[in-house]
Amino acid sequence: MMLAQKVSQVSEVSKVSKVSKVSKIKTLGVGAAVLIAGGGTAGYLYLRGVFSDVSPLASAKLVPDEALVAGVVSTDGKAWSKLQQFGTAEARQIVSNSLTSLHKKLFAENTKIDYEKDIQPWLGSVMLALLPSNTKQEVAATTATTEAPNYLVVIGIKDKISAISFATKLKKSSDGEKSESNYKGVKIWECANKNQNTYIALLNEHLVISPQKKSLEAAIDTFKGEASFADKVGAKLMLEKGIDLPNEIAEIYVPESQKLITEVLDNNATISQLTPVSMKQLKNMKSVVVGVGIDNLGMRMKAIGEVQQDRIKEAEFQPTPGKMVSKFPWNTVALISGYGISQGWKEAVEQAKKNPQFNAQVNGIRNYLKDNVNLDLDKDILPWMDREFAVGAFPANEGILAPMGFSAALVVKTSDRQAAETALSKLDRLARTKSINIDRRHIEGKSVTEWSNDQGVLLGHGWLDKESMFVAVGRPVVEAMASSSKTLEKNQAFQTVTSSLPKSNTGHFYVDMDTVMSVFNSNFLLNLQLPLSADTCAILNSIRGIGVTANQVNPSTSQMEIVFALKSKEQQSVASGE
Repeated sequence: MMLAQKVSQVSEVSKVSKVSKVSKIKTLGVGAAVLIAGGGTAGYLYLRGVFSDVSPLASAKLVPDEALVAGVVSTDGKAWSKLQQFGTAEARQIVSNSLTSLHKKLFAENTKIDYEKDIQPWLGSVMLALLPSNTKQEVAATTATTEAPNYLVVIGIKDKISAISFATKLKKSSDGEKSESNYKGVKIWECANKNQNTYIALLNEHLVISPQKKSLEAAIDTFKGEASFADKVGAKLMLEKGIDLPNEIAEIYVPESQKLITEVLDNNATISQLTPVSMKQLKNMKSVVVGVGIDNLGMRMKAIGEVQQDRIKEAEFQPTPGKMVSKFPWNTVALISGYGISQGWKEAVEQAKKNPQFNAQVNGIRNYLKDNVNLDLDKDILPWMDREFAVGAFPANEGILAPMGFSAALVVKTSDRQAAETALSKLDRLARTKSINIDRRHIEGKSVTEWSNDQGVLLGHGWLDKESMFVAVGRPVVEAMASSSKTLEKNQAFQTVTSSLPKSNTGHFYVDMDTVMSVFNSNFLLNLQLPLSADTCAILNSIRGIGVTANQVNPSTSQMEIVFALKSKEQQSVASGE
């Protein structure tokens, strides 16, 4: 009995042990399955881009630090679709044709690449970086006739499976010669086209493309740990923060703008002829970031620039009182306002001493006025132009500027009315010696002096108040300036374009593009003198108005904002009678 009982106990223990082992095996099997499934899921999600970082900062970390500027174009369809509600049919067709043309340049026509099917599913972000131009030796080695562009395109991949499918299709369908090479363990794919070669490399979550192999190799060096565009002073914050605009479609980053300015000026003779003051202002900029977005008005652009700390005292912010708008009639189609012509002239004269060519131009103006008008520009005219000023343009069908379709007026606010009146009296006396009639009359209680000849009133000048002097070209504009019934600030087009711009600013730039293009399209002589292509006219005709202001965020930071108010599809339908 005792033996039987022991055997029974051993048997029971054996059964329990077997069950325990089976249970452990099952548990291990389930755990392994979970790990495998989890790993497979993670791998799948990785390939599908769930863990991909396609931010501007991530892309900038692949761009070499010698890059001068980098820009990001949004791939968000919702932001771009906002733009579709604006513009004329012709303008929208031009944009569509441009995109088609770009597609053909990027991919041969026989590749049958469809953006929505082959590219959009994996496209996460697009960054374009401009690198310094090549040296003459590098250019000679690259091309015998023209200098190859030096840039990088960094494309963030949000879906590697779709990207691989696209690359396979591109490889099979491309007609150009293809070759592969290896640089520091990274494969470079070279596509030879008729005009230039294209080099492509895959760096983890980004596809990097360049027309120059050395630039692509520099990107690989950056990928391997060398300094990047993101390492530039202030670049990280700039890339992370950007500019706050609704439906943003693009941003441009220039962390060290002096290098870019030098590069551009050295390679563009026209820009290098800017006035010394303009050159100085450009060189004072430490960094610049620009953003473009789409809102209910149309397209809005904002630029923020940081000034070098040692230059802050030289660039003190002087906001305009904003009173000039009320001095111009409601039919003003363009306006530029600012503050302190005299101060700007002093800075220009000082800088001209360092630029012989510009100094000669300044002295030429001085000598002309001295010899022909008997006025000293530095003593008789500019000193009293020390406050707010504005220049405006108006449609005109009579007067000396009628052939151009537009006339103009200037308003200057001064702290020295006596000096201004003395200068104007000298000009009146000179006009009489040139057989010009000088007459005075009153318009709505304002005393106005008019110059006229057989063709009618050439110009007139007078005082709108105790401090504001005006000069206008042609009788209609003279009368409109002297009238106070309807002013520009009551103009609906002006209010629409400028109401959302910063109120504290250094001045306005405003254009009623709708009216300007109407005059331009109907003016034969203006079309002859300023011929515009059909595409340019179509784009300009789709713009209602343009508004620009500049202001200061803090002592070291300036900001410029531009609004392109676009015509909506509904407005186009009403205008066309649909």
